[in-house]
Amino acid sequence: MDPDSVKSTLSNLAFGNVIAAAARDLQKEMVAKDKAQAAPASHDEVDLDELMDDPELEKLHAERIAALKKEAEKREVLKSQGHGEYREITEGDFLGEVTGSEKVICHFYHREFYRCKIMDKHLKALAPIYVGTKFVKLDAENAPFFVAKLAIKTLPCVILFKKGIAVDRLVGFQDLRSKDDFSTRALENILKMKGIIDEKKKDDDDDEESESKNRRVRSSTAQDSDSD
Repeated sequence: MDPDSVKSTLSNLAFGNVIAAAARDLQKEMVAKDKAQAAPASHDEVDLDELMDDPELEKLHAERIAALKKEAEKREVLKSQGHGEYREITEGDFLGEVTGSEKVICHFYHREFYRCKIMDKHLKALAPIYVGTKFVKLDAENAPFFVAKLAIKTLPCVILFKKGIAVDRLVGFQDLRSKDDFSTRALENILKMKGIIDEKKKDDDDDEESESKNRRVRSSTAQDSDSD
């Protein structure tokens, strides 16, 4: 074999080995770079895990759960006392009902009075929403003692009690612009202003709006079924 040819072949092999080594080094460098870039993401995952085990976060979560549980228990106690629904009571029940809760709305009504029926409709709609206040009604004809005692002369008469004391009243529809077609929201706003029902939270409003939509959907479905 020609010595020059052998030298050229060896030179080419050596150059090929250098290129191969360089390629391996480049590959290693790229792998190392990828690992370095991935490291922050991995570090974030570790931090998140540590956050989940944070005793302060666990404490806040436990306090939130305890508050929700306490609120649920309070609502159950109130419901056991007659809150959350619009109920009819008797004259014999009256004192126990109005002194047994911090806030009570009592509607003195007459069975034959159209405006009393209107007031009934709106109070019945509000009672399940404002569980913190008790909503009751009393037939004025069957409660002459308290009608006289409370100087009730016009019906409907809605008397507002706080801690067993009559603090305010709605006589007829005077506070409602004397119109029969007032909205539940109008009555609601007046009762809020008088402090006998509490301001609702945002999530409560969302729940009410959702339920209102559900009622409209059910009503529409029922009408469609009837038309079929």
